[in-house]
Amino acid sequence: MVKSPKISTQVFFVILIILSSKVLAQSTIFNIPTTDTVTKGKVYAELDFLPEVPGTDVSRTYEYNPRFVIGAPGKIEFGVNFPTYNTRSSSASETSAYIQPNAKWRFFENEREGISAAVGGIINTPLNNRDAQDSWGYLYGLISKKVKTGDYGPRFHGGFYGVIWANQNPDKGPVSFFGPRDGAILGYEQPISKKVSFVADWFSGKNNLGYFTPGISITLPANGLLNAGYSIGNDSWADSNATKNRYAFLYYGVTF
Repeated sequence: MVKSPKISTQVFFVILIILSSKVLAQSTIFNIPTTDTVTKGKVYAELDFLPEVPGTDVSRTYEYNPRFVIGAPGKIEFGVNFPTYNTRSSSASETSAYIQPNAKWRFFENEREGISAAVGGIINTPLNNRDAQDSWGYLYGLISKKVKTGDYGPRFHGGFYGVIWANQNPDKGPVSFFGPRDGAILGYEQPISKKVSFVADWFSGKNNLGYFTPGISITLPANGLLNAGYSIGNDSWADSNATKNRYAFLYYGVTF
């Protein structure tokens, strides 16, 4: 019987750093933030599950991410995410966890024109394996436009992001971020019925944040929301790509 290769610690940490961005957002479509904020005094809770599909020949990564966001005065929200990654093979299992405090401010809203604008930021800090990776974060700004045509007009999102506090030089300690440190944010929401929408979002760049995710969003009773999609890394078909970073993306959220 051929024995499967063991996942080396160094390769595992590189994979985790590359993948660790996929949930860096607050009120989101899938990955990108939106201009929405949680209503003052309300709490939004969400649980994400992302199995790597198809995975590599020797391993598969699973991501679990509980998220909590609270609405504050002035159309501001504060949140925290707790993503955990578990990489499994037939001979090894490795787990790494993070905490991601975040904040967002919707500083402009014109309901008549369907236009909103927001700014925000998030910090990603490892809770374990800190000798192999460092903290980093990003700031963003974006606008959204709701097309008020008929009953099911689409909403578009567009903006930019810039990475901060990121070490990309291995000679200066653990590397925390790979690839370009700035780029575009795009999102699209298309209602199909009163309760179902087609949605898609994209971070540009072949880096920690760079994913395209199409899917559907379903409004559920009792202020619930179910999203299902497929998250595709911008570099997931690159030559000699080791991560095969493509994930089924499922999440359930509810507002209290």
